[in-house]
Amino acid sequence: MSKKIIQTNDAPAAIGPYSQAVQQGDTLFVSGQLPLDPVTKEMADDAAAQARQSMKNIEAIVTAAGFTMEQVVRCGIFVIDLADFAVINEEYATFFQGDFPARATVQVAALPLGARVEIDAVAMR
Repeated sequence: MSKKIIQTNDAPAAIGPYSQAVQQGDTLFVSGQLPLDPVTKEMADDAAAQARQSMKNIEAIVTAAGFTMEQVVRCGIFVIDLADFAVINEEYATFFQGDFPARATVQVAALPLGARVEIDAVAMR
């Protein structure tokens, strides 16, 4: 099985030496998505809007790879302040129907570009 690099203009380009996502067989690994708008390259200030944009970016990449959000089996959420946990959860939940993926949420000291939230995902067919 060879790996396939996934790239879409519907999500922001990588800001470093990594791919938006890599598909290996029936598994898709989506890199951590900052809450950058893919068109304006801007980032909202509040955690809820940032979580929503990060998830929109993940959805765009998952879709570009031919997967669906229902096939997402795991997410990782990185936040700079766990006080934002509830509002991030509210936004995150709207991207899934029925069963939710497995997930870890951790507070970190800082995120690239001053983001409050970064989210990654794994999807499987």
